[in-house]
Amino acid sequence: MVGARTAASRWAAADHPFVYEINTWPWLAGLSEGSGRRIDLASVPDAEWDAIAAAGYDAVWLMGVWERSPAGVAVALANPGLVDDFRAALPDYVPGDVVGSPYCVRDYRVDPILGGPAGLAAARAALARRGVGLVLDFVPNHVAPDHPWTRSHPEYFVRGTADDLGAEPAAFLEVAGSVLARGRDPYFPPWPDVVQLDAFSPALRSAVVDTLRSVADRCDGVRCDMAMLMTNDTFARTWGSRVGDPPGDEYWTTVIAAVHATHPGFTFIAEAYWDLEWSLQQQGFDFCYDKRLYDRLRSGDAAAVRAHLRGDPVYQRRLVRFVENHDEPRAASVFGREKQKAVTVAALTQPGARLVHHGQPAGRTVRLPVFLGRFPTEETDADLAAFHRVLLEALADSAFRTGTHRLCELSGWPGNETVADLAAWCWDGDRRWVVVVNLGDREACAHVRVPWTDVRGRGFRLVDPTRDLAYERSGDDLSDGLYVELGPWQWHLFRVDEE
Repeated sequence: MVGARTAASRWAAADHPFVYEINTWPWLAGLSEGSGRRIDLASVPDAEWDAIAAAGYDAVWLMGVWERSPAGVAVALANPGLVDDFRAALPDYVPGDVVGSPYCVRDYRVDPILGGPAGLAAARAALARRGVGLVLDFVPNHVAPDHPWTRSHPEYFVRGTADDLGAEPAAFLEVAGSVLARGRDPYFPPWPDVVQLDAFSPALRSAVVDTLRSVADRCDGVRCDMAMLMTNDTFARTWGSRVGDPPGDEYWTTVIAAVHATHPGFTFIAEAYWDLEWSLQQQGFDFCYDKRLYDRLRSGDAAAVRAHLRGDPVYQRRLVRFVENHDEPRAASVFGREKQKAVTVAALTQPGARLVHHGQPAGRTVRLPVFLGRFPTEETDADLAAFHRVLLEALADSAFRTGTHRLCELSGWPGNETVADLAAWCWDGDRRWVVVVNLGDREACAHVRVPWTDVRGRGFRLVDPTRDLAYERSGDDLSDGLYVELGPWQWHLFRVDEE
């Protein structure tokens, strides 16, 4: 079946995959500059793909491969606030650096500058030879004003009138004689560079199925931008009487089922907010962003982290954990080095999909506006790079992809308040692992009790490859409560080896 996963693929085999997000346009620009020749998706050096596979990633998300909109570029260049952001990110910014937003899609064809369809096919084949899957973007809520549909199928869009256009020119625009609404969500003003698709339109849903089947011929999964905007409740709240009553079925239930009918192995990942992750999972998504965990890790609220991780295991296994992506600030700019290490260990050892953003392991601090086609020059943070390398080597163990994740019990003693700063869990697979993280800025200690019933009377060696530590402990210690003492923002990632 075209688009289905192959049995040999690491991506297919991983219940809890690791995904590497690459901002494609500036990544290729950097490779080109470094090599002194133009590199597109067809000519990425094998060493680059080898390094990605060797780091342990099960899939690569090539963010921003679709054809971008000249109309969107013009809107961006005319926006003083955006231009200020561009100058802040690139000290030597010039207008030619603006290549357009990857979420202002002109067409679901690979941009010729990035290598076109042949380039994407070559990149996918290179990844597949290494067992690595390919994830691309799908933007359900809107398209660029110069997308072909705006002229050929105005019925796919939320419509307006000449009076609407006159009264609210920031909310509507005219395309080929039709007044179309600009894209928006229920909480913010309209986005000036995109037009709004009508989630309730049966004709649009049919066209989206065809589009996604075409996309599924070219990759192994999609990350769906702002997926919650297309749910019946959210869309009705955003557009009200302008779009009429909601249909009897959900947009995503209809679309995902239809795509799976022809591409049964295809993966759907939702960018999701507003506590709609569970609802989107029920509508068919394999994984949904876990922004709540990110926010709680950022705040350092260990109690909130522990409460979050006590959620239903089925729900937990279908979340995407991260400490950085292209929409969030760079982790190195908000956490500080030691806190970044601790929260990275915490996030990447949870069940579900784990997302690492290009530049995150190098400690980059500049969040690049998605409109820009090149990165600023930044020095690699050697300490963070070494930390990520060792961590990912440890997480290459199959337990973190196909094993079982369970929380560990933490207990203190009278007068010990620091236990509140700790969180602990374990993995049980071909090997066993115990993870304890101090999410506070003080030394913390506690007893950590594993949920395993078969360890009593046996001896174990606890090895933390990320911190070069090893301890001899009995199974009774693990069962009754292993004493752990950790400095601020420290952790243990113990491999449990039987002696």
